[in-house]
Amino acid sequence: MDHFPLKRPHFFFTTAPLPCPYVSGRLERKIVTELNGTDAETLHEALSRAGFRRSHSIAYTPACPGCNACIPVRIVTEGFQADRTMRKVTRANGGLVARVVPARATADQFRLFSRYQESRHSGGDMALMGFYDYRSMVEDSPIDTFIVEFRDAEGNLAAACLSDRMSDGLSAVYSFFDPDLAPRSLGTFMVLWLVDEARRQSLPYVYLGYWIAESRKMSYKTRYQPLEAFGPDGWKLLEA
Repeated sequence: MDHFPLKRPHFFFTTAPLPCPYVSGRLERKIVTELNGTDAETLHEALSRAGFRRSHSIAYTPACPGCNACIPVRIVTEGFQADRTMRKVTRANGGLVARVVPARATADQFRLFSRYQESRHSGGDMALMGFYDYRSMVEDSPIDTFIVEFRDAEGNLAAACLSDRMSDGLSAVYSFFDPDLAPRSLGTFMVLWLVDEARRQSLPYVYLGYWIAESRKMSYKTRYQPLEAFGPDGWKLLEA
């Protein structure tokens, strides 16, 4: 087990119950803590390996009453092999150029983000986000965070992925793409790019967030094998 010595105590809080955005009829609660100070990176590393996720300067994990549907998962980059469908996705998007840029919000990104939200999540809270909300999501990070932009030959932004860099892997925080290009499976393409980049950096994992078998939005993650899931006994291989 990894040990991460912290310089000061950290406090954890439980949020009030809210309707679950993934499983109808259930309530969502989270355990949260703030990532700040000189040991923010160390705390983030420790919590990520314990199944937590990051949003802004907050680390959180589900603590829902009577439910354990949210399972943290990560791709094991060694041994991963793209299946036939994934290889087809890679070929379909071969004309896109990936560029890693600092975690700084731009008007170009926000326009694409807004179009994506209106098309895919028009009833959600994120669809109501203005530019300053988007900038907060991107820039309010106390750790090593970056954006991967994917542009076509004319320089048009087709997709983007906000990601964190850790000592043992890359973490996909949030991705979005041009809804007109949905048939090209850009979400899959971005995950495959992260796997390739993690391998290039000799990092063993790509953290994908939560797998939820009962949610169509989240159940796709088992396609990426080998995949590890975090449970009472730590990280274990999850069968497809």
